[in-house]
Amino acid sequence: MVRLNVIYTRTGDMGESGLGDGTRRPKTDARFAAMGDVDETNCAVGLARLHTQNAEVPALAAIEETLARAQNDLFDLGADLCMPQTQGEAPGAALRVAASQVEALERAIDALNENLAPLRSFILPGGSPAAAALHLARAVCRRAERSVVALAGVEGETVSPAALAYVNRLSDYLFVAARAANDFGAADVLWAPGANQSEGR
Repeated sequence: MVRLNVIYTRTGDMGESGLGDGTRRPKTDARFAAMGDVDETNCAVGLARLHTQNAEVPALAAIEETLARAQNDLFDLGADLCMPQTQGEAPGAALRVAASQVEALERAIDALNENLAPLRSFILPGGSPAAAALHLARAVCRRAERSVVALAGVEGETVSPAALAYVNRLSDYLFVAARAANDFGAADVLWAPGANQSEGR
């Protein structure tokens, strides 16, 4: 059980923070950057949930349920990143993202995809309020993915394959969910390449 009685500790006032294993690093460290972007993704998903809590639209109800799971999964991911893996780490020694969490997202993507209209063009982030919020969450999640990949590329750092896969799959899910929130693609806002280039000439 997690218990936080004191919110400020003053231990980070000099620009460092602690990881789950007790080590301290600069707050600009790649691991903290990845953790922060994952946290921001969770916030964006939480905001999107405010627009998907509509029981009158069955697609939104299913999306909201998946987003609720994703928020918990993102905390798991943050905990995973907070505890650097050690060589020969025993199973269960630290909370790690599991392959089953990635597979659950894949099933959710497949379920939404069954009813989606085929893509005829790149689409603009918009349409319904729910779709716009989901697209924003998708873009934030893509940034988190880049940060996690950058962390994995740092010499001496390790990121589990499931953690990398999860953040990638979540961004895929958010894209599909955004289209589903736009009447399964019927209300998508399509990109018109160069449409405004001749204005004012």
